[in-house]
Formats: sequence, structure tokens, C-alpha cells
Amino acid sequence: MIVSTTPTLQGKRITKYLGIVTGEAILGANVFRDMLAGIRDIIGGRSGAYEQELRKAKDIALKEMMDQARSLGATAVVGIDLDYETIGNSMLMVSASGTAVVCEDEQ
Repeated sequence: MIVSTTPTLQGKRITKYLGIVTGEAILGANVFRDMLAGIRDIIGGRSGAYEQELRKAKDIALKEMMDQARSLGATAVVGIDLDYETIGNSMLMVSASGTAVVCEDEQ
């Protein structure tokens, strides 16, 4: 399945719009990693644990969105938007939304 943040796909013609599709992921971060991330924030540097959790949450949200699009008969999702939020001190939420479409190669 083609997924894009753009509203159109180069070389493809959108023939049908099937509606908005979404996917969400909420992951808890390990308390030990939270403490290490806090220390790293104080002394500087990147938090590998949080980056890994964010990537995992993004992948889950995108997969759920694509699964929903497939169930509608879509061949692509356009106009994808990713939102990142923290819930409390230890929960990470990523939501993905876009428009499910059917497209074909331009002649």
C-alpha cells in the first residue's frame, strides 16, 4: 500500500475517495528508562530509549491506519498526518490519520 503525506501521488490518478482512516498507539515507557532519560536530559544528549518507543508507536499507528484502509478496499492513503503526545509522565501516544483512496497508474 502506498502511503504519503502529500494529497496526490505522482504518476497515479485517484479514482475514488473512501474516507478518513486512523490508527493510534499508546505505549508506556519503562520507569528505569524514564530515570535514565531524565538524567540524560540534564546532562544533554539523545534519549535512545524514548526514540525507540516513539518509532515503535509510530509504526503501530501507521499499521493500524493501513489495515483500516485495506478493509475499505483502498490502494493508498494520502494526506497522512502524524501527531505525538505524552499522557501523564510515562505514556507516549502517536496517532496517524489520512484519507483512504483507490488509485491507478496514469495512462
